[in-house]
Amino acid sequence: MARTRSRRIVKTLVVAAALPWLYLGDAPPDAASGPALVRQAHAVVGAPLTPVSAAGVARRTTRRVVAAESAEAAATAQQQAATAQQQQATAQQQAATAQQQAATAQQQAAAARPAGAPPAGTVVGALPAGCKPETKGGVEFQNCGGVYYRAAFQGNNLVYVVQ
Repeated sequence: MARTRSRRIVKTLVVAAALPWLYLGDAPPDAASGPALVRQAHAVVGAPLTPVSAAGVARRTTRRVVAAESAEAAATAQQQAATAQQQQATAQQQAATAQQQAATAQQQAAAARPAGAPPAGTVVGALPAGCKPETKGGVEFQNCGGVYYRAAFQGNNLVYVVQ
């Protein structure tokens, strides 16, 4: 116990005696004010790649903002693509509905025509017997038993087109 106490006292005396010499050994040669505790600080806290530097903070903030913006842009692009697909599907449905309506109209027109009547667009050189002139929408037609003909020229010849 006495031995540890004496060792402790010796260590304390050695440190107390060496400390002034350490201060003097750290003194810069051109120092006018005398020895200093710390000569110069060489901190690298502000270096660009350190975590607490302004550049590091700005870089991380920029990454976060860019990541958030790119995520928003991706979500917006997905929404726009989904909207475009819905619009395309709606347009296809409308086209299919229009085709069905056109087919139904053709069937109704064919059913309204008398049996044995020529199809619409057929060109004939002469009218059948018993035709009566009718005017619809300012255009003159010939009604021949429920089949309407319109006069037209094919070259210099007068022909009739089934309407």
